Amino acid sequence: MSDITVGIDLTRLPDGRRISEGLCGGQAFTIIDQNRDGIISKDDLRDVLASMGQLNVKNEELEAMIKEASGPINFTVFLTMFGEKLKGADPEDVIVSAFKVLDPEGTGFIKKQFLEELLTTQCDRFSAEEMKNLWAAFPPDVAGNVDYKNICYVITHGEEKEE
Repeated sequence: MSDITVGIDLTRLPDGRRISEGLCGGQAFTIIDQNRDGIISKDDLRDVLASMGQLNVKNEELEAMIKEASGPINFTVFLTMFGEKLKGADPEDVIVSAFKVLDPEGTGFIKKQFLEELLTTQCDRFSAEEMKNLWAAFPPDVAGNVDYKNICYVITHGEEKEE
């Protein structure tokens, strides 16, 4: 999303911290998706910008933000865009190393149930809606394994790896 157009840095919280320091992508998506329909629209952007003190944002500015996406901005598209904006926040290897602590066998996978328990009970807890969005974007395999290296890649590169 364009932070130059409206003169506000959408990668930062009001207290100046990067969104990556205070919110995860799922939380940011939920905040921006004001009507909770799973798609970020012009009206959602207008509402969230108004809540941040940016009133009177022109339709053209909102349209320019929406056009940065290749299609409707669902959670997966948002996470890709979010990752592109946060490039350089943490290198991929740093994020992968954090996940590796949860993967002592070094398989590259974490059990869905374990990851969900961590994300819903620790620190900035994910809501049920955020978990639903996460699993829609990164579905576990039939054995319930989540490919955390793919998640890390999307966060740092803004797109899914070609398989």
